[in-house]
Amino acid sequence: MADQFPQIPFENFGKSVQLVTPGGKVYTGAEAVFRTLASVGQKKWILWSYQYIRGFAAISEWFYRFVAAHRGFFYKLTRLLWGKQIEPPSYRRIRWLFLRLLGLIYFIAFVSLGTQIIGLVGSTGILPAENFLQSVENNFGSERYWLFPTLAWFSASDIFLYSLPFLGAILSIFIIIGIMVAPALLLVWILYLSLVVIGQVFLSFQWDIFLLEVGFLALFLAPWRFKDHPAYKTYLTVPMVWLYRLLLFRFIFSSGAVKLLSGDSLWRNLKALTVHYQTQPLPTPIAYYVHQLPIWFHQFSVVATFIIQLVIPFLIFLPRRARFVAAGSFIGFEVLIYLTGNYTFFNLLTIFLCLFLFDDQAVRRWLPQRLFHWSARIKEKVKITKRITIIGASALVALIIFLNVVYITILFGGYGRLAPPARYVVGILAPFHLVNSYGVFATITNPRYEIIIEGSNDGETWLAYEFRYKPGDLGRAPPIVAPHQPRLDWQMWFAALGSYQNYPWFENFLHRLLQGSPDVIKLLAHNPFPQGPPRFTRALIYEYTFTDLATKQKTGAWWKRELQGQYFPTISLYNR
Repeated sequence: MADQFPQIPFENFGKSVQLVTPGGKVYTGAEAVFRTLASVGQKKWILWSYQYIRGFAAISEWFYRFVAAHRGFFYKLTRLLWGKQIEPPSYRRIRWLFLRLLGLIYFIAFVSLGTQIIGLVGSTGILPAENFLQSVENNFGSERYWLFPTLAWFSASDIFLYSLPFLGAILSIFIIIGIMVAPALLLVWILYLSLVVIGQVFLSFQWDIFLLEVGFLALFLAPWRFKDHPAYKTYLTVPMVWLYRLLLFRFIFSSGAVKLLSGDSLWRNLKALTVHYQTQPLPTPIAYYVHQLPIWFHQFSVVATFIIQLVIPFLIFLPRRARFVAAGSFIGFEVLIYLTGNYTFFNLLTIFLCLFLFDDQAVRRWLPQRLFHWSARIKEKVKITKRITIIGASALVALIIFLNVVYITILFGGYGRLAPPARYVVGILAPFHLVNSYGVFATITNPRYEIIIEGSNDGETWLAYEFRYKPGDLGRAPPIVAPHQPRLDWQMWFAALGSYQNYPWFENFLHRLLQGSPDVIKLLAHNPFPQGPPRFTRALIYEYTFTDLATKQKTGAWWKRELQGQYFPTISLYNR
């Protein structure tokens, strides 16, 4: 090219890139790069900074000369961090695939809840939603609609309650097949928020609010079209990709930080996993065998957990190949958790979020090629409609980043460290769970207690109610139930951690058994009183531990237990 531009000294071509404008003006170095980008509509803010921010130009030119003088090293570094092919990242297929998978998660959540909703909060359920809403109305008046946002304000009848997860499951299918994705995402988010509010303690789990936060961001990923295509992109695709990465970082890092911040000696002494597999809410059969492994293995696993949750998350903010390492670590970690514990759709949702650590180029080999051929056929017809103004988009991103900073502050300093304006914003938005605090297994429960509920007609002969999934029968293997969540079984695990006075729903549960509520009894695996409810009920508490391999091989028992005493006294209905 030097022969075509004699006005440029030959040696300059070896020092830096040269930009020659149609008017014949020549720019070199960093300024040439910034002007080139700006001329094609890319990163104009960098050229503006170069021209108007004092010191920016000097630093940019120094850095350019430094890289130019060490091209060999930086070439190898680029290959290491970005790969052989350097091209602008695209997230169109990532966006398309994630929304399909998010629809699957919604479908699982709605179907799982739909099979239990009436027994949990129906008119004859454990905590009737109608009673709850009446109490809220009496205490909060007109503020109730903002503080407790739920469609159940229209009706809390059993038919209406059942219709919420049923409709949610139908709309989830629309998301999965890519039909009217944007309105469907909005409606399922409203439906799930409504269920979380009326679900009370039975929908108070971290994965419920995690799904709401993930679902809220997804509202800005889907195009408002009848049919979604992998080649479509939305105005907010790239900002949402980074907000999802920030969410993934905060979720995983917080889960590691709380383990140390809680002061739990089992985590700090690397002994947490020596007991976790048998004391977690619903272990799997694999958890039984992992529990039998040597102590050194469990201690090594704790160290690996801290590395994955406290160190690896920072790779999220590095170039693409570093993000691939983070994604592989997180996915492998979540798979191991999924195999050893029944944590509903929690692990699947986390794995799906890891998609945002990749780009279209990275997943091309794993996806059907037709997803990429579509782009060639329709990309000229696709117009990117700016449904949100630049100001509105910036405000949304700024709000989410602000809330992320707030919740990181709460993690390390507590709510009291927040400035009054921050507290006000958090308080106003808290009912909608747009951004939340997370921290999985901050402390490890040890030992494991289980509540066994018994009924009797004469006060002497007692028969036990058997739950579907929680430990009871010593010879029954731990179940594999995820991604379904048996919410009553889960709450029984929490109730065993304290006294029944701390869990008012528990007494309601016993009363429903005395009344023979069919919706509540459906939540159980076995009703020892099929002819009619018992006259009396009581609850005993046992300490459960895994048997060793020799005992299991000899007796077939997965568990052994020891009676600790009475959890709830004998009660009877007044009219019986």
